[in-house]
Amino acid sequence: MESEVHSAQPGGTSFIDWMMSRLLRKRALFTLAFLIRIFLVGFGIYQDKTMVVKYTDIDYHVFTDASRFITEGASPYRRATYRYTPLLAWILTPNIYLTPVFGKLLFVTCDVMSAYLMHGVLRRRGLSCEAACRYCSLWLLNPLPMGVSSRGNAESVLAALVLGTLSCVEGRRLPAAAALYGLSVHMKIYPATYALPIALSLQTREEAGASGAGGGDRGSMVRLVRRLLNRDLLQFAAVAGGVFFGLNLLFYHMYGWEFLQETYLYHLTRRDIRHNFSPYFYMLYLTAESEWSLALGLAAFLPQLALLLITSLAFHSDLPLCCFLHTAIFVSFNKVCTSQYFLWYLCLLPLVLPRLSMSLRRGVGLLLLWFAGQAIWLAPAYYLEFEGQDTFVLIWLAGLLFLGINSFILVQIISNYKGTDIQRKGKLD
Repeated sequence: MESEVHSAQPGGTSFIDWMMSRLLRKRALFTLAFLIRIFLVGFGIYQDKTMVVKYTDIDYHVFTDASRFITEGASPYRRATYRYTPLLAWILTPNIYLTPVFGKLLFVTCDVMSAYLMHGVLRRRGLSCEAACRYCSLWLLNPLPMGVSSRGNAESVLAALVLGTLSCVEGRRLPAAAALYGLSVHMKIYPATYALPIALSLQTREEAGASGAGGGDRGSMVRLVRRLLNRDLLQFAAVAGGVFFGLNLLFYHMYGWEFLQETYLYHLTRRDIRHNFSPYFYMLYLTAESEWSLALGLAAFLPQLALLLITSLAFHSDLPLCCFLHTAIFVSFNKVCTSQYFLWYLCLLPLVLPRLSMSLRRGVGLLLLWFAGQAIWLAPAYYLEFEGQDTFVLIWLAGLLFLGINSFILVQIISNYKGTDIQRKGKLD
């Protein structure tokens, strides 16, 4: 019987391997992932109607209320706690006109589209279709992005825009890449940290090779300017800047200073004293009423800026790796760090994994360490939130430990990363 099963499969492979290869075929994998998300959206409707604990994210109700104000001719910022671009509320107006689940369907579609864009980047970087599907499955079959998008959180839109930018840069479609990048920065400010790596990566090979010509300090300065201000970079900056500033001018005309305050300035001066993974939360909590509170909040950006600058200079030649490190650093060292922020860099992780030389065992060990850091933080957070016990110091210490774990994992990724000779066969075998 065993021989019959083996002979029934192409190449004499085992039945399990044959089934996995069929599952990981591109169309089957993406269809399955989309159907699972649609099921979760439907289950969420049922849970919201029948259970005390609701499935839909509170932010989704905020988005929908803001869209309702727009349909009534009012500002979306009449909805308290709506601190996003008006563009999102405009996009979600079908929540009012068509069906309340339109936004969720859009978000789960963007979720799957993000994996499709991952697949394209991985294929351009030398992987076979099957190997690329294996890495995409780490996103498509991951419960975290499934749950976040189906509950009505808009992070998948940002993931699709960022991955679309990288895909177009890798494919040398720079006007499209610039338009997507300008739109992504307009939607949320964190992709602005990719500006320097993108600028450095757009240096043409000829201009970089010309750095050997000339001499003296003046010649060095001229070479630097020529390398940075090349045609590709100027085109990218013009298109991205046009999209970003064009949208900002439009919405400033429509909603005035309130748009700038709620969309951008609030996030720069935000001092969130609620418990979160950030190593700064306890300091900001203790100094909430201090005259130094604002200055301390702004100073918290300095470690981020220093690390982002170093990372840009060291790794800009591999843009997906650099953007992954940028995002992980930005999130880990941010003044506010919550679980949904992890998606900002997890959507870039499949682009990095194929070039890691570490064993599967070590990779799983680092993953378990990452989950352990969250579990250690969640224990005192639970006692504070639900038992009313004063565990602020323990939460802060757990946050510091989690920062140390994240930093250790990033060091391991950098140490085991291979910049060349991409293997066509995935390391998940």
